[in-house]
Amino acid sequence: MILADTGFFVALANAHDDDHSAARKAARQVKETLVTTWPVLTETSHLLASRLGHRALMAFITSARTGAFSVFQLDQTHWSRLEALMTQYADLPMDLADASLVVLAEHVGHGRILSTDRRDFRTYRWKTRKPFKNLLDLD
Repeated sequence: MILADTGFFVALANAHDDDHSAARKAARQVKETLVTTWPVLTETSHLLASRLGHRALMAFITSARTGAFSVFQLDQTHWSRLEALMTQYADLPMDLADASLVVLAEHVGHGRILSTDRRDFRTYRWKTRKPFKNLLDLD
C-alpha cells in the first residue's frame, strides 16, 4: 500500500499544477494499492471543487467508487494520537489530514507516500522517529 495525500490527488487532476507530470508518472508506475483517509478525501474534494469545478470533483468521487484507492477508517482509538501529533507539529502547523496520514503510516508500518507537501512530510515522523519516503521525489 502507498499512502496518498491531497496534493497528489489535486496535482493528478490539474494539468496546470507544477506537480502534474510527477503525479501522472507516479500513478502509472506505482503497482501497489493507494490508500488514504477520510480527512484527505474531504480536503481533496474541497480543493478540486473550488479550483477545478464540479466535473473534477465528480471524477475524483467516481475514482473512489471504482476502487482507484482504498480508504483507511479512523476510529475512536486514533483521536488521542491525532491530537498528540497536531500538538507536536503545531509550529508547521499540522492539519487533520496530515495527522491522519501519520496515523495511517503507523498502522501500515511504513511511510511511503505520494505528496506534494514536501516540507511537512520531510519533517513529520511516524512512530516518533521514522521518516516518510515521498515517492513523488524519486526519478
